[in-house]
Amino acid sequence: MAAPENTLAGLRAAARTGCRAVEFDVMLSADGTPFLIHDETLERTTDGHGFVAQTGDAWLRALDAGIRHDPAFAGERLPRLEEAIAACRKLGLWANVEIKPAAGHEAHTGEVVARVLARHWRGEPPLLSSFSGTAIEAAGSRAPQFPRALLVEDLAGDWRASALRLGCRAIHTDAARLRPGGIEAVHAAGLWLAVYTVNDAQQARRLLDGGVDALFTDRIDAICVGAATGP
Repeated sequence: MAAPENTLAGLRAAARTGCRAVEFDVMLSADGTPFLIHDETLERTTDGHGFVAQTGDAWLRALDAGIRHDPAFAGERLPRLEEAIAACRKLGLWANVEIKPAAGHEAHTGEVVARVLARHWRGEPPLLSSFSGTAIEAAGSRAPQFPRALLVEDLAGDWRASALRLGCRAIHTDAARLRPGGIEAVHAAGLWLAVYTVNDAQQARRLLDGGVDALFTDRIDAICVGAATGP
């Protein structure tokens, strides 16, 4: 990716490629504030250490969320959800917001994320997704106007019943684990299918030609160029 994940720089980089939609992850701090970050721990994407859920707002705001990606992004900060919403509005981006609850905080995280989005988001409603059914249920109770999607590692389990019970419109799953008949099964359930994480243009074309409705990528530049030129 041209910029560090889950940062305002990343949103700006996506917009520069002509993207109209982005996905980012949201987790609560120790103070209950929603921040953009993927992992439960800080080490991979910041210069900090420890668990996000055990770290206060002031400390999170002081961390460098860019330097591990590239020294050119040194000083990039972890954004709060409100800041990401404002950036999306300014850049004209729609968003898929993945709720990333720490263990034991599933319902609270879903409720807080939905509440903040309901208060600040304008325009076409964002899509709320999560691996946690509890988080999705809480988000749906707080902001039923937002569409929801269930994340599953593969289509081996009882995803259909879970998604329908939670009022989801889509299933998101691992492209590498997608098996023959999977696309048709999801569509037969009346759901959309999006797959992650696809960074190869030829794979992206095969999936979309095969009926996948959307895909997640870290390399939109490569995907767009490959789709435009083709083999």
